[in-house]
Amino acid sequence: MPANSAIFNRFFLVLTASYVLISPASGQLPSLTSVQYQWLGQQVFSNECNQQLTCLTHWNEGENFPSLGIGHFIWYRIDQREAFEETFPSLLASIESAGVSLPEWLTDPANANNPWPDRASFYNDFESVEMRELSRLLQSTMDLQAAFIVKRLDDTIDEIILSFPPTQQTKIRLGVQQLASVNAPMGHYALIDYLHFKGSGLNASERYQDQGWGLKQVLQTMNQNSVSLESFVAAAEQVLRNRVANAPAERNEQRWIRGWVNRLHSYLADPSALGLAPSY
Repeated sequence: MPANSAIFNRFFLVLTASYVLISPASGQLPSLTSVQYQWLGQQVFSNECNQQLTCLTHWNEGENFPSLGIGHFIWYRIDQREAFEETFPSLLASIESAGVSLPEWLTDPANANNPWPDRASFYNDFESVEMRELSRLLQSTMDLQAAFIVKRLDDTIDEIILSFPPTQQTKIRLGVQQLASVNAPMGHYALIDYLHFKGSGLNASERYQDQGWGLKQVLQTMNQNSVSLESFVAAAEQVLRNRVANAPAERNEQRWIRGWVNRLHSYLADPSALGLAPSY
């Protein structure tokens, strides 16, 4: 188990106390064991940060915003508009609602937005009191960040399904249910991770040449008559390669496609080799 696994010891307790278990009243998705929940959180941290704590406060080259926490949650400046969904403010609200006291500068309404105008100023400020406080907060709340990521699928999947034409909704819902149960818990991980990784696909601003790249577009592309992890991964790769082809040239998104595809292929791992017994 990774060296940082002890950080997730509170994970299942947090999920239970917060009623964040993925088993909606509709029964549409199965539940996971505590070991599987812990693994999911660690896997997201590995995917985004290679389990490196210094990566919790990060600003990618070529991006206009910092990426923070185990899931590289996006934080925008005031009045900043981008094609990607901002998630860091919602994460902070979730952490605070769990009873964690935030650093005072993060609770000041004047600091509700990313205070750094660019990547250079972010790293020039890297040893500041505020940045150290932010880093400590993100290191001490990894379990809550993982719970936030897991809960997002529960909160979003019905909205995604209902965005399809009524004649397709039953088929899409059954496909999601089947996928979530495939090779447990890897199908569930694929849905959770891809939603976090590339969004729901519902945000009209997350488009290049009027084409999205979120979970909705993957479900749309996947052959619902043959639901499998392999077909999900193939559809996701097609959607992401299409995104790269449609992206503005100055973003040079081709540099990321290899890492994205490697991440998709992590969905195909053998859960027994990872010590993950199925729970359903």
